[in-house]
Amino acid sequence: MTDHTPDPRVAVVVITHNRREELLLALTRLRELPEQPHVVVVDNGSADGTAAAVLRDHPWVELIASDENLGAVGRNLGVARLQTPYVAFCDDDTWWDPGSLRAAADALDAHPRLAVITARILVEPGGVEDPIVVELRDSPVVGADWLPGPALGSFLAGASVLRREAFNEVGGFSARLWLGGEEELMAGDLAARGWELCYLEHLTIHHQASTARDPHKRRADGIRNTLWTTWLRRPLRPALRRTVHLLRTVPRDQVTATGLVRAVRGLPWVLRERQVLPPHAEARFAALEDAQRKSTARRYVS
Repeated sequence: MTDHTPDPRVAVVVITHNRREELLLALTRLRELPEQPHVVVVDNGSADGTAAAVLRDHPWVELIASDENLGAVGRNLGVARLQTPYVAFCDDDTWWDPGSLRAAADALDAHPRLAVITARILVEPGGVEDPIVVELRDSPVVGADWLPGPALGSFLAGASVLRREAFNEVGGFSARLWLGGEEELMAGDLAARGWELCYLEHLTIHHQASTARDPHKRRADGIRNTLWTTWLRRPLRPALRRTVHLLRTVPRDQVTATGLVRAVRGLPWVLRERQVLPPHAEARFAALEDAQRKSTARRYVS
């Protein structure tokens, strides 16, 4: 049976941009959760009246109204407002299953070196598993033997619960990456510091993909961020392998060209700030190489 008592251990941070109606629905669902989490909404410079609508319809929410679109860094602002030991991220087109936040907090309580738990993702309408779930469940990454689920090399921010201490230790999400694959850099930095990441099957989040998105920009940013993260943290040979594989498999079009040009423009700062992962952390990314090459859920298409 679902425990209906509030759980003060976990709060929720939601970032949004010009998705007013979807956000209002997501907040209604968060309000109905038995854990009754504190919710921080970071409005990333919306021009559709999002902030005013949140204040009107959901005065129980803590709102941060940014004048600009900060991307994933908006999550950093939300986390900075919290005192809870754990924070669940939620996008404006996702919602957590009742009881999942409590179960995540229980797992994090039980495993003090566990930094990130990623949930099973169900695609709505229909409630079918997202294709990425198979890869999470069958992760080839080798982690600590005490982990309550399969070890992960990276995570999906909008479907994960994080230990706030670990998040702050690595400085949150990178402002340079903005949005799109920003989790991989954080995952590597967490692993380098001895933190663990895992997938837990009994946690569930629902995702009904918004139609209010720019898939071409997302693809270009994803290509750029993959290359930046690769050259910021991977040793030379693995970095070359991943770069060659990406160049061979991305669509040959203007969107890809845009992403590659943006990546090259960032090369000076990437090389200046490059810090190769220690062997134990690099091993996690190396274990994922074959799965990434075969993946049907990680393709750069739009």
